[in-house]
Amino acid sequence: MDINNSSALVTGAASGLGAATAAMLAARGVRVIGVDLPAGISKAPAVEGVTYVPADVTDAEQVRAAVAAAGEAGPLRMAVNCAGIAPSARILGRNGSHDLGMFETVVRVNLIGTFTVMTLAAEAMAQTDPVDEDVQRGLIVNTASVAAFEGQVGQAAYAASKGGVHSLTITAARDLASFGIRVNTIAPGILETPMLATVGEDYRAGLAAGVPFPARLGRPEEYAQLVGSLLDSDYLNGATVRLDGALRMAPR
Repeated sequence: MDINNSSALVTGAASGLGAATAAMLAARGVRVIGVDLPAGISKAPAVEGVTYVPADVTDAEQVRAAVAAAGEAGPLRMAVNCAGIAPSARILGRNGSHDLGMFETVVRVNLIGTFTVMTLAAEAMAQTDPVDEDVQRGLIVNTASVAAFEGQVGQAAYAASKGGVHSLTITAARDLASFGIRVNTIAPGILETPMLATVGEDYRAGLAAGVPFPARLGRPEEYAQLVGSLLDSDYLNGATVRLDGALRMAPR
């Protein structure tokens, strides 16, 4: 699908996967609305073609305003959900049971936030003119994780939220098919994101060694490249694609 001179909405766009995706789309002639929290945007790199809009993906009105901003920049053809959090806690640990508020927060950001962006972006896409003979109007790419399939110790909340994103994919694709909107999901393995920036080099090397091939951490640019491939592959719909170097996570 050609979305040159159209607009795209990218959440979590101030860093990591979102920043790489926003830059890739801007380089392809797309007018990108990059959504992130104000603290993240204050540190975000200036990228030609990317306009940052502060918004919390758990706040429907803020998301609606960001979608409207994208629509003003051009016909909204694409939404990429990269915003997410990954706190760790066991269901039952030394200090007692899992914090219920933490579990709810992770699900609210990772799953409900993804759904909020998806449904409001789809509403705007459905009002645009088709771009081709297949009556395509747009593409939504969500971000799950290999934890959706092999959640490790301490990942109960994260795995549940990302498993929800994966399970949502085929239903969303079927729901939105009549509007000419495709929905796909990427499930990254261990990628070099700000979440890994706080761990030591030895630990990072150990993570990389566990990846069958290539035996290294994935790069945000490789995530963005896959987003571009999903955009170019018109028949790819309702799929969750693993981006993990054939990694299958151990229990811990």
